[in-house]
Amino acid sequence: MRERIIEREKIKRVVVRGTNWVGDAVLTTPALRELRRVLPQAHVTLATRSWAKGLFNDADFIDDLLVYDRGARDLGAPLRQAREWRRRRFDLAVLFQNAFEAALIARAARVPFRLGYATDGRRMLLTHPVSVPAWRGERHEVFYYLNIIARLETLLDGASDILDHEPVFALRVSETQRVAARELLRAAGALPGSVPLVALCPGSTNSRAKRWPAERYAALADKLIETVGAQVALIGSRDEEDVSCEVATLMRQKPIMLTGRTELAEAVAVLSLADLLVTNDTGPAHISAALERPTL
Repeated sequence: MRERIIEREKIKRVVVRGTNWVGDAVLTTPALRELRRVLPQAHVTLATRSWAKGLFNDADFIDDLLVYDRGARDLGAPLRQAREWRRRRFDLAVLFQNAFEAALIARAARVPFRLGYATDGRRMLLTHPVSVPAWRGERHEVFYYLNIIARLETLLDGASDILDHEPVFALRVSETQRVAARELLRAAGALPGSVPLVALCPGSTNSRAKRWPAERYAALADKLIETVGAQVALIGSRDEEDVSCEVATLMRQKPIMLTGRTELAEAVAVLSLADLLVTNDTGPAHISAALERPTL
């Protein structure tokens, strides 16, 4: 079957189904930037989890956020989301999420053009299925999402060189957010701007196997405080409070405890002020890199 031709002038409203994890969401930012470049005239809505507001509220490459939070037993959530998509009369759905449900929502919403990877048995629900590239696993995962937009640009213009360029992340943090982050640090006992601020993220929500041992983090934190006079802040989600408390207990010096005490937007702002982040393979690692802060 021949793919339907996508005419640029007919694409006025675009919905992007975002990913479900913080790190993956950060990795989609270059693709979202390229989507804005490819379709500058379109209104772009990002359909994603509520926590994503902390990443994308100040983004200049999307126009609005549509929250989609689904509980494990909320079987009606996909139907409600499809109705909302249909009400908004989207012309194009770009699916960064690989799940069958994402394509089902787009099809049920009668979005005319539906572009995404042909994964999870959903090929027939897509008007423009994209094959998973053979190079996946060899190139950085950011190119996996960029490849979808490269395919869109090829459909529109006949060619694309998106995959030939370095990805642009450049997450934005407003000055208002930075001021609030400084106040948050002061309230926690820090002196922002006076001495180096090092953030440590000793947890990892998805897998304990990804964690560097707590005693290593504690030893590193003490050395940073005692040798260079750094302020050390422990960060992470509420699910990671146990490991941060373990690190703090093992330390000789007293850290700044922020784990479980910040929303995502606040954590992003704190990371924008940090002179260094030492972290496991988890969301803050991607955020810090996207903020162009030193990350280890």
